[in-house]
Amino acid sequence: MSSPAADPARRRRKDARPQELLEAALALFVDKGFAATRAEEVAQAAGVSKGTLYLYFQSKEDLLKAVISHFVSQRIAATLGEIAQHTGPCGPVLRQGLADWWIEAHDSPAAGVFKLIISEVRNFPEIGRFYAQEVVEPAHAMLAALIRRGIASGEFRPLDPDLVVHSLILPLVMLCVHRHSLAPCVSPLSADAAQFIRHHVNLVVDGLQTGAPGLPPQDSACCGPSTRSLEPPSP
Repeated sequence: MSSPAADPARRRRKDARPQELLEAALALFVDKGFAATRAEEVAQAAGVSKGTLYLYFQSKEDLLKAVISHFVSQRIAATLGEIAQHTGPCGPVLRQGLADWWIEAHDSPAAGVFKLIISEVRNFPEIGRFYAQEVVEPAHAMLAALIRRGIASGEFRPLDPDLVVHSLILPLVMLCVHRHSLAPCVSPLSADAAQFIRHHVNLVVDGLQTGAPGLPPQDSACCGPSTRSLEPPSP
């Protein structure tokens, strides 16, 4: 029989298992690829049995969805709440909040999700749809709404919000992909990742500012609701 003192420790271990499984899954999926990783490998890396893994996740696909949700979409949801409460100028939100989010994402295991999606999504369309619904669409809508707000207030020039979102996000996605693909094999970027992220966001926001030189004005109709959305990046 176990002693009463051991029970709390066992409960803590049980409560930590989902997190441990998600961390092990992400590391293996990024390193070996989703298709090549077996469920028992994830369980072994997390220090549990394969049966225990299936107590928490019904399939390997459900495990990958949980990885995406835990490491990316939950963070986006938290940021959505913060931006919804913001009432001041939009530029500082992008310069500080967006840059901080991507620096944290790049330096955390979350960066591996972007590489994983780009390399695997064509073979797993259901995962691609889940990623689009959980990550791409809410993030795109959040940023496009912020851009439109800045345009409406006169802070930003009347550019196409969807194109602005693409310009902001796609280089940052590729920075995360680089960390988990080329960076271990070739010379790293000449700039520090955080420095690059802030420089990139500032560059785009500077171009958005009313009166910024070098960009032609666009018809204000471009700033209305758009049916375009940012599709999950394909290999």
